Amino acid sequence: MIKDTKAKLYEICIEKFLTIKHFIMNVPTMADMMAQGKQPEVLFWVGAAGSYDDRAKKISRAFVKILHQANVDFAVLGTEESSTGDAAKRAGNEFLFQMQAMMNIEVLNGYEVKKIVTCDPHSFNTLKNEYPGLGGKYEVYHHTQFIQTLIKEGRLKINDTTLKGKRVTFHDPCYLGRGNEVYESPRDLIKRLGVNLTEMKRNKSTALCCGAGGAQMFKDAEKGDKEINVLRTEDALETKPEIIATGCPYCNTMMTDGIKFKEKEAEVVVKDIAELIAEANNL
Repeated sequence: MIKDTKAKLYEICIEKFLTIKHFIMNVPTMADMMAQGKQPEVLFWVGAAGSYDDRAKKISRAFVKILHQANVDFAVLGTEESSTGDAAKRAGNEFLFQMQAMMNIEVLNGYEVKKIVTCDPHSFNTLKNEYPGLGGKYEVYHHTQFIQTLIKEGRLKINDTTLKGKRVTFHDPCYLGRGNEVYESPRDLIKRLGVNLTEMKRNKSTALCCGAGGAQMFKDAEKGDKEINVLRTEDALETKPEIIATGCPYCNTMMTDGIKFKEKEAEVVVKDIAELIAEANNL
């Protein structure tokens, strides 16, 4: 009896170990790489949401799994990464923005970083368009652009059977779409999943903001008839989706809150494109 119990406990321990091992991901820092005399292919800029928000951390993990599957040699800054200064600049504090930006540029240039990828369109926009004027000149990619490149280079394939037939609509993040005219790479990836993509009535250049870009997730809304994220969620629900796809952790939060407000959690999920690809490829 005791022997059988010990054997069972051993089996459980092994199963737990294998489960934990499956989720352990090797994510080197730039400091680690430099110590080994190596230069990664790309720096993954995790961003504030992807580092600290529990929901957004899942997006970061999904993207890292994709990078590993494609055998991408990448690194993160770890504790050396700080805010891009985007929030300070949008709030009108140019002085604070430049202080934060210069600190990051000093670190990035110190590591001779050439290429950056991020899952956050806010960081993408700031690094791509506002850092060059302060001496930070890099190739900057949104993760959907980078994944699309990996596919074109033959380094990654997307399984188009796992999610086949699912009804999906895509919400354009402001700083990805109107801000940088990146409309096709996220849609191309969604179509590769084998799903049925239905556009909202307001899409691409006419897409409605979820509210996060206007700081509505950080403050009480001004007087009006309806919260903007609820209005945008209604746009999405008109397409009768099973999945609302996003390409921004902040949009993910706002649209998820909208789904909760409409009491549709049992019918509709909000997921980042990286999460959908990771799910499709069983990562």
